[in-house]
Amino acid sequence: MSLWPVYTGSSTPHDGVDALPAPPPWRRFDGGPALPPAPRDEADGGAPGRVHRARTYQPTQETVQLVNAALYLRRPLLVTGPPGSGKSSLPYAVARELRLGRVLRWNITSRTTLTDGLYRYDPLSRLYAAGRAGGTVPAPGAGAGTRAGEAAIEDHLRLGPLGTALLPYERPRVLLIDEIDKSDLDLPNDLLHILEEGQYEIPELVRAARSHPVAEVMVADSEARVPVRHGEVRCRAFPFVVLTSNGEREFPPAFLRRCVRLELRRPLREQLEDIVRAHLGELDERDHALVETFLRRGGAGELATDQLLNAIYLTRTSGLDASSREELAKALMPYLGRASGSWDPDDF
Repeated sequence: MSLWPVYTGSSTPHDGVDALPAPPPWRRFDGGPALPPAPRDEADGGAPGRVHRARTYQPTQETVQLVNAALYLRRPLLVTGPPGSGKSSLPYAVARELRLGRVLRWNITSRTTLTDGLYRYDPLSRLYAAGRAGGTVPAPGAGAGTRAGEAAIEDHLRLGPLGTALLPYERPRVLLIDEIDKSDLDLPNDLLHILEEGQYEIPELVRAARSHPVAEVMVADSEARVPVRHGEVRCRAFPFVVLTSNGEREFPPAFLRRCVRLELRRPLREQLEDIVRAHLGELDERDHALVETFLRRGGAGELATDQLLNAIYLTRTSGLDASSREELAKALMPYLGRASGSWDPDDF
């Protein structure tokens, strides 16, 4: 029997994802055979900053509800909000609470293509490797190069974050596609088929499948290799995909229809104090004054929550006297808000 919500927004890891009901009939996938669980940041000594942000993330009730909607429906979650609102921290929090392993991250730029996210193949390195070994590289379509002296194609091919997330894991992987609004105009449309079908092909391996039907390919987040059969990858558990956007562009209606949409807003006083408390402990009178300042100035849109955390941390740890701490805060906050020209010295 399933329980709602699966993701609760707590800081306590659990196996609630196992209580998810079967996906809707139109979102069922049958990739296989199933792969072992993904590596975990804590177990692997992962980046301390990522572990910290996962433990301290403070979701709103709306965020919890829409994360669960995306998990139940096996749909991507499109998260829009101003910088510093916690968009990129959300997938780390979900991965930690539901024990879904290390987050796969795909950072988007204006030059990013769909293939960048699926896999990278380096034919030149394969050619050089064959030359050093005194072997040959087969012509395209002539096989994967399994004969003695030939360069194996899978040794020069590595799956990207999206390609790895769509492998047939028994439990869903977590994929962060960060700043999708910075992409080329075609990328959201290019993602439609992949996210709808949950599968893709690697042409280089498809051409080689007759002589080399199973290729052992490296994944994006470790040196481990996974079997890819006949050049085809199909997911088993649809990944939890978070696409973040700063709201700098509109997306095609067809793309939006396939996403669960969450819009994050600037936190209110109580939420801000909860965030500070989660990161830095209880607030004192000086901290409350900085929160008040942040709220007064935040309406102009030039401040992010992490900037408030920076200011509080610095004023706590600088070892300066009261007047010098105020000067330190002044030096930090005007720099971060200078573009809008809205800093008022009376704020402090």
